[in-house]
Amino acid sequence: MSWEQLLLLGLTGLAAGWIDAIAGGGGLLTVPVLLGLGLPPATAFGTNKMQSSVGTAVAVWRYALAGWLRGQPLALLIAVVALASALGAWAVTVLDPHWLRRLVPWLLMLVALQMALSPGLGREPSKQRLRWPLFVALAGLGLGFYDGFFGPGTGAFWAMAWMMGRGKTMEQATALTKVVNLTSNLGSLLIFIAAGQVLWSAAAVMIVGQIGGAALGAGFALRHGRRWIRPLLLLVVLALVLRLLWS
Repeated sequence: MSWEQLLLLGLTGLAAGWIDAIAGGGGLLTVPVLLGLGLPPATAFGTNKMQSSVGTAVAVWRYALAGWLRGQPLALLIAVVALASALGAWAVTVLDPHWLRRLVPWLLMLVALQMALSPGLGREPSKQRLRWPLFVALAGLGLGFYDGFFGPGTGAFWAMAWMMGRGKTMEQATALTKVVNLTSNLGSLLIFIAAGQVLWSAAAVMIVGQIGGAALGAGFALRHGRRWIRPLLLLVVLALVLRLLWS
């Protein structure tokens, strides 16, 4: 790769890390850039999972230090999401996700509509509508598999699940979403690595940018909270809808 391409990848990782740490959706930037540089789709997805996993880990670390993850018993959920995401990544090799490309934009529109019409959602802790075992079974298996199999909008789906299913605030939902995103990223990443679908030189450059972007993005979210998280999440969701409908 040329120096210009490596610089582009580094800057893309920086921007994506910032967006991912706050609202998710950094793949809107990284995947098109990787594909535009001529990487085969499977290699682009594997390389993207590699670099985004590091950035998400940095964001989780920042949120944990700030106490946004304190008192959350996540071991069972992490195990379920890891298994489900690995199964989803394997399923990509034998199934065509074309039907999800048609369905997901409309589901994301419902998420955006719910958030737009419920300005108080996530402002304060609310009633837990799903008991923990049921939440783990439904969200852990369903969204874990979805992230490994297809992926776009996973962060938005998780944030809504945490707020509506478990009564979390927007800040708590943001931090917890990063934990499960990291888990599903690592679960599917193992499959991509085993299949040789990671371009390590590109991933290394993007990781440098991701680390800086994720640290800056998490710091921004910690300072400004839901005042910026909500509009950025809505913006990312709408951008995902447009991208999926266009493709």
